[in-house]
Amino acid sequence: MQRAGRAVAIAVEAHFQKQPVRVLCGPGDNGGDGYVAARELADRGWTVTVEALAAPTSEASLEARAGWSGPLVSWGEGGGEALVIDALFGAGLNRPLESGVIRRLEALLAPDCRVVAVDVPSGLSGDTGRPVGSWALSAALTVTFQARKPAHALLPGRQRCGEIVVADIGLGALTSRLFENDPDLWLDRLPWPSAASHKHSRGRLGVISGGPWRTGAARLAARSGLRIGAGLVTLVSPRDAMAINAAHLEAVMLAPADSPEEVEGTCSEMDAVVVGPAAGLEDATREKVLALGRTGAALVIDADAITVFRPAPADLFALLDVDDVLTPHEGEFERLFPGVLAASETRVAAARSAASRAGAVVLLKGGDTVIAHPDGRAAINLSASPWLATAGSGDVLAGLIGGLLCQGASGFDAACAAAWVHAEAAEKFGPGLIAEDLPGLVPAVLADLSARL
Repeated sequence: MQRAGRAVAIAVEAHFQKQPVRVLCGPGDNGGDGYVAARELADRGWTVTVEALAAPTSEASLEARAGWSGPLVSWGEGGGEALVIDALFGAGLNRPLESGVIRRLEALLAPDCRVVAVDVPSGLSGDTGRPVGSWALSAALTVTFQARKPAHALLPGRQRCGEIVVADIGLGALTSRLFENDPDLWLDRLPWPSAASHKHSRGRLGVISGGPWRTGAARLAARSGLRIGAGLVTLVSPRDAMAINAAHLEAVMLAPADSPEEVEGTCSEMDAVVVGPAAGLEDATREKVLALGRTGAALVIDADAITVFRPAPADLFALLDVDDVLTPHEGEFERLFPGVLAASETRVAAARSAASRAGAVVLLKGGDTVIAHPDGRAAINLSASPWLATAGSGDVLAGLIGGLLCQGASGFDAACAAAWVHAEAAEKFGPGLIAEDLPGLVPAVLADLSARL
């Protein structure tokens, strides 16, 4: 508690100029952290007032309270400070905030007031990132300890936490099956070419094109796979779309295939195949996916190739393995895994359940994209970019995953790395981004990653 409270004080000093500050202390250990932070700030010359919701209830918080000798006021007394430290309730809150607490917080929080939350803003569940009840604080800064909690990564919690500081308070490494999707998670396993590499050794990627009026999505995926390092990329196209595709392709190769048997034959030598972007919501797409399942290639199942299995998801699951990747948005997820999202406490739980059921990696798209492995590992993508909300960006993501898979990355690593690179590329461009911009932004992101090695 002493280290935690000191970490809060250090973060406040680093982010704000010296000014009067009010520390709101609850009865538990979160409140104890607040008393320590108050003492530390006062020792550094800050003007601090502590407002206590209730008397401490734990031995540690009682000791922390005894160490505070400055101004201590009752709940609801005074106010007006522009900086407030919220040490009321931590991540373990399991009941809604009482109405009197909410009214007091609303009275304190003038438009120019800045809130620093200890662990999580009061009212949020640390496990789900959702308010426990109908109301929760929003903070400008949240100081948590040792590692992020789900509330710091999942929406809407992430938006309510403001800037997040993770303070090391000497607890050692924490064992978890939930990770931040950061390059530290997968960078040492990302495939890179060597001096001896050639195009055949860097992997062969196939991308299945839709018909003549829906070819662009597959080309976006193919170009993305090439940009992220696939040695050979082939667009597998219906014959009536060959001329359209040929007019737009250069380094990407082109192969004709109409029937499922032709698709299987063409892709039998591929290391990975992307299927689904604008493939068409018809039986032929379903049959092509089933044919691809017989090739042994690692599969990225996206978009239409997900939806066509809505009547019989088990048929799709039967052909998948742990290095195949499903990439649904929430609507597509519901088609394959009906009721799972609604029944799950979080998107992480839903994605884990889906991955276990499918026997494959599931990348559940969204502002808090979750990547789950059948063995229970899961990662939350923290670098989601709002500029990705544009047509075709998902097709690019599918191609990035496929490009890494064909180079030998595992399904989980490929999905995690591709999601991070995808978002980072979007952030580099910013406003005005369209999907066609994304493949050309990938090399700069890869160069930054290479520099970290």
